[in-house]
Amino acid sequence: MTSAAMHIARTGLDAQDTRMRVISNNLANVNTPGFKRDRAAFETLAYQTVTAPGAQSTSESKYATGLNLGTGVRIQGTARIETQGSANQTGNSLDLMLDGDGYFQVQLPGGALGYTRAGNFSRSAEGLLVTSEGYQVQPGITVPEGATQITIGADGTVSATVPGQTEATQIGQIQVAAFPNAAGLQPTGDNYLVETAASGTANLGVAGQDGRARIRQGMLEASNVNVVEELVDMIETQRAYEVNSKMISATDDMLKYVNQNL
Repeated sequence: MTSAAMHIARTGLDAQDTRMRVISNNLANVNTPGFKRDRAAFETLAYQTVTAPGAQSTSESKYATGLNLGTGVRIQGTARIETQGSANQTGNSLDLMLDGDGYFQVQLPGGALGYTRAGNFSRSAEGLLVTSEGYQVQPGITVPEGATQITIGADGTVSATVPGQTEATQIGQIQVAAFPNAAGLQPTGDNYLVETAASGTANLGVAGQDGRARIRQGMLEASNVNVVEELVDMIETQRAYEVNSKMISATDDMLKYVNQNL
C-alpha cells in the first residue's frame, strides 16, 4: 500500500488553506472603499491513467470507461469580482464615486500610473487633487487658493467658486480609465491596481461616455464584500479542511494496520 491518498489529501489541505486566506482578506477589507472581493478558483492536478478508455479488455471487447486516478487539487488563481459596491453618502465635496465600470487614474511614486475605485480624495497644500497617500489624480486638477465651493459633475467636470466671482469657473476635468480586460489588472496594495499585458492598455475618456462610469460627488463606493456569503464560504472551507485532515489520519491508520498485521 502506498501513501498516494495521503498526498492527495495534503494537496486538499494546501488548497483550502489558500482559499481561507482569500476569504480572510475579503473580510478584512469589508470597510475598504472601492474594494472588490476575490474568489479562489480550483483545478485538478494531473491524472494517472491506469487503463485508457477504449483500450482492449479482451481480444473481442474494449473498456468503456477506463481507470484514471487523480493526484489532487490546487488553486488555479484568484478572480476579482467586479460587481458595484453600494453608495455611501459622505457630504464631502472631494469624495467621488464611480457609478459603473472604470477607474480613477493616479500617478504613483516613480512616475508609474495606478488605478483605483477609491475616490476619497483631498486637496494638497499646493491645491492639487490627491489621494490620501498624496498621489496626484490624473489628469492633474489644481484648486484655486481660497475656493469656497467645488462642484464635480457626472462627466467629471470640476468647477470652483473663488472670492470675488459670482459664477463658478471650470478648472479641469477628471477622466475615467477603461480596460479591455479589467480583471487582468494587478493589485499592488493601498487600493491601487496597475496595468498588465492581460488587462490591456488604459483608455482614458469622459465619464459617462462609451460605457464608462459616471462620477457621483459627495459619495464613496463601499466594498462589494457580502459578510454573510463570506462566512458561509469560510465554514465550507473549514469543513473541507477537516475532511482532508481526517483523510490523512484514516490513511495513516490503514498503513499502520498493514505494517502491523500483514
